[in-house]
Amino acid sequence: MKQAARLFKSLADETRLRILALLLAEEKLCVCDLMAALELPQSTVSRHLAQLKNAGWVDDRREGVWVYYSLAPSDIPSRGELQAFLARYLATEPVAIADRERLAGFGQGNRCA
Repeated sequence: MKQAARLFKSLADETRLRILALLLAEEKLCVCDLMAALELPQSTVSRHLAQLKNAGWVDDRREGVWVYYSLAPSDIPSRGELQAFLARYLATEPVAIADRERLAGFGQGNRCA
């Protein structure tokens, strides 16, 4: 039950939901991509990523000098159902749509890759 509470608590913040919406739309993103899309400072984005990682939502992977974040795989069926619901719900949220547009406007040439 404690893991379920941690999972749901992690969703109780708009910034973390915005990060999840972007990660649901993209395979992987680095902090600079998220900063550009969310228009937030690095410290804020990193703090929220740490909370999502602690709750089991995201994984990180170092590639050279960059750390990329992606959705963590789960062997818990109910979390997969929750993730599918979030994908459908957040895809239509105006703030999430604006974030995806800003990320697209940031352009591949400016991304961390």
